[in-house]
Amino acid sequence: MSRISDTRIRTRAAAAQLVASGRPAHELTVDLIYAEIRQGSRTTINDELKLWKDEQTRNDALAAALPLAVASAMLSVWALAVEQGEQVFARRGDELEAEAAAAITRAGTLETAHAELQGELRTIRGQLDDQHARLATMRAELAQVQGGRDAALRLAEASAAERDAVRAQSERTLNDMRSAHLQELEALRATQAQHETALRAQVDQATARLEGVQKRVMLQTEEARGAQRRAEAALAEIRTRNEQLVGDIQRISADAAEQRRLAERYEKLHDRVAQEARGLRHEREGLTQQVALLQGQLKAREKSPSARRTRVSRP
Repeated sequence: MSRISDTRIRTRAAAAQLVASGRPAHELTVDLIYAEIRQGSRTTINDELKLWKDEQTRNDALAAALPLAVASAMLSVWALAVEQGEQVFARRGDELEAEAAAAITRAGTLETAHAELQGELRTIRGQLDDQHARLATMRAELAQVQGGRDAALRLAEASAAERDAVRAQSERTLNDMRSAHLQELEALRATQAQHETALRAQVDQATARLEGVQKRVMLQTEEARGAQRRAEAALAEIRTRNEQLVGDIQRISADAAEQRRLAERYEKLHDRVAQEARGLRHEREGLTQQVALLQGQLKAREKSPSARRTRVSRP
């Protein structure tokens, strides 16, 4: 029989004995019952004592309401029912104790299995700790790689910024050089235009003088005609060279769009123009000398006696 059911049975027996000794049922306390039975918990004794007092109250009320014989019979039946209930309760207690023992056995088995599971859990936790350690190492390595990548990105960005700055500086320098070359080209064009204007004026003056000389020496000697033809040929050559100069200037304007070859072509063009200018100056000087020679010849012919006779006989 279990200790709990034994405590409850002995609680009821002690209470009945105290009432039989003359103590009123309502004066029974947990301490009095515990002093009699010396076992169980006060909570169990208190619960069972309350149930017993309730039963006694109902029994007293029933005995007061019924005739004595009926009440005695009912109390007898009630006592048998209580005894039967106590026996059933005792059997159920034994069953519960057996189930508790089986449960204890199962608990032991479960504790063993739990210990084994705890060992497996410790092993798994160790493996998990190792994985965490490897993960931490991999994260550290990843952080280092990301740091290197970030440094490389920063270096690339700095290089790109420096490249952009150099490109911008190069573009500014190139624009400045282009502007300077354009200014020099404009100055060259202006100088060339001035030179061409002066040269054309000189040519026009030479042409006018040659035309005057041609009118004066039209009827003169073949030598004067040959000199005139040479002068006209020189004039045609000068005009041809002027056209060449104009063509060169147009080529210079077209080549100005080529930025990289501008300096070389400018130098070549400058040398060519200077050379041709020197040639033109030499030709102009030669033409001037020829004109002067023709003028001297004309003056000499005018002063000669045959020229005077020709003028005298011409009217």
